[in-house]
Amino acid sequence: MNYTLNQLNIFYKIAQNQSITKAAEELHLTQPAVSIQLKNFQDQFSIPLTEVVGRKLYITDFGREIAEAAEQILHQVQAINYKTHAYEGKIAGRLRMSTVSTAKYVMPYFMTDFMDANPGVDLVMDVTNKARVIQSLEQNEVDFALVSVLPDHLKINRVELMQNKLFLVGGTARKLPGRRPAIRILREEPLIFRESGSATRKAMEGFLEGKGIKNPRKLELMSNEALKQALIAGLGYSIMPLIGLKNELKNEDLEIIPLKGLPIITHWNLIWQQSKKLSPTAQAFLDYVLEEKDRIIRERFDWFERYG
Repeated sequence: MNYTLNQLNIFYKIAQNQSITKAAEELHLTQPAVSIQLKNFQDQFSIPLTEVVGRKLYITDFGREIAEAAEQILHQVQAINYKTHAYEGKIAGRLRMSTVSTAKYVMPYFMTDFMDANPGVDLVMDVTNKARVIQSLEQNEVDFALVSVLPDHLKINRVELMQNKLFLVGGTARKLPGRRPAIRILREEPLIFRESGSATRKAMEGFLEGKGIKNPRKLELMSNEALKQALIAGLGYSIMPLIGLKNELKNEDLEIIPLKGLPIITHWNLIWQQSKKLSPTAQAFLDYVLEEKDRIIRERFDWFERYG
């Protein structure tokens, strides 16, 4: 047998995703390239690794065993690379992060320079909902999490990074009959919410409740990107974080509607459990954030600071 590490990695990703297409996307390869490597890998075994039933790809029992072995081999190779970097006096290892969906507009800017300076560090960052972020932190699956609402049932350490501002936003394409106070928009126009459990939704519902506003015309969307597109299309209005609206505001697809009591201001916090023993890689990243956060905010988020 003469299979390569690349083939092992490709087959492992196919087994993980149960899909050649998804594996190709994750590996940043074309689907034909992944299919060719799978065929070349399969040719070295007399027992099928996969089977197609009803146009769906399945991993055989034998294939699952090979995928498990491939995972162990790939982890060992990764460990060798980390040890090599460590002996050379470089920071090396895996940095695991979980962020709420709106934090995807924040966290990469706090990672770029650190990752460029430390090529031996592998980043695994999960962008998901608040409940899953807290669960991954609680179960020790990650080193750090980035949230705007702190969990009250965990003992955590935190570094406050920057403000999170939420404004009333609407699409410039939506035409209102005459001029009306912004407060009437919240009472009379369709309102678009994030899904239940979202910190953004909780903030919006808290604001409406505080104003005594009840509006039966509600829509619910599962992501900030979907919500933005709905606003641009003119489906309604929403209270949402400024951080993801830079281009839409610049292009005048969306507009901020002034309203007393807004913006709602919280803060993005990098958090980790107090009982967590940070790896050398995680500690190096934490030291970097503490030292560089003010510079990063000044250089990368100057536009954000202009809204208040």
